Amino acid sequence: MSSQRIDTKRIIDRARQVLDIEAQAVSALPDRLGDDFVRATELILACHGKLVVTGMGKSGAIGRKLAGTFSSTGTPSLFLHPAEGVHGDLGAVTSEDVILLMSYSGETDEMLAIMPAIKRLGAKVISLVGNCGSTLGKYADVVLDVSVEREACPLGLAPTASTTAMLALGDALALAVMDVRQFTHEDYARFHPAGALGRRLTLRVADVMRTGDAVAIVKRETTVRDSLFAITQAGAGATNVVDDEGRLIGIITDGDVRRLALTDNGFLSRTAGEVMTKAPRTISSESLATEGLKAMESLKIGEMPVLDGEKLVGMLMLKDLTEAGIV
Repeated sequence: MSSQRIDTKRIIDRARQVLDIEAQAVSALPDRLGDDFVRATELILACHGKLVVTGMGKSGAIGRKLAGTFSSTGTPSLFLHPAEGVHGDLGAVTSEDVILLMSYSGETDEMLAIMPAIKRLGAKVISLVGNCGSTLGKYADVVLDVSVEREACPLGLAPTASTTAMLALGDALALAVMDVRQFTHEDYARFHPAGALGRRLTLRVADVMRTGDAVAIVKRETTVRDSLFAITQAGAGATNVVDDEGRLIGIITDGDVRRLALTDNGFLSRTAGEVMTKAPRTISSESLATEGLKAMESLKIGEMPVLDGEKLVGMLMLKDLTEAGIV
């Protein structure tokens, strides 16, 4: 590494300039939204095939990301590398498809090479270009303008502001389509079954709640002393108080017991029915685990009884949600 002293102010100034230029590029896009954007949305919604995204170089990198965004939000999509397209990959394209073409110049050679074949197939084309009058702009059924005043690159060469604008407008298109489709959390979960995101979207309370001996349960007439034993034996932070039919009527937490110890010397002989918190916050076993997490965080509690109707079926614990990767 060079021993030359680094000018930290210059580094920060350059970074700020880049962010300002790219922010300006994105902020110019809303004023361009109109009939063409609506038409592009309608073409994708009416598509009976798939959305085929294509682009070269940096535009291609943005295209790959957008193909993933469309696929995960309800629009079957794939990325087609234009250079591979002229060597057989165009076989993936049908007349039922819509092509999302990405080229800032609108004159990319590899893109120009596949356009005649795509038009012969009869697929509809949406172009995201920086020059609406370009060749690729003229090929399109709908043209979306992603032109920028200047690139953030100090040499004016590396695609920076232009690719940021392309990505932002592509995201806007994908999410506009998603909104019209009325794509739900449940729909999204079907496409994201793995990882932390998948767990947050699919895991139910029934999947993570404690059951059986891991749930402390006492009756109304049980003493506080025996309630403490029940909590300890279950390795829990609270005991549920139920009636003879197994319906939840209250809860006693170890925090409740500590507070009683400070004010009542005879607290150990009192009954659960006397000291319990009546009508505690509960959750259904079929609820999403994330709903339980939000409730516990808002109430600042570490456990929540789980009900099936009025009957106690388990206990949801904050530390179990953490271990399951929900937090």
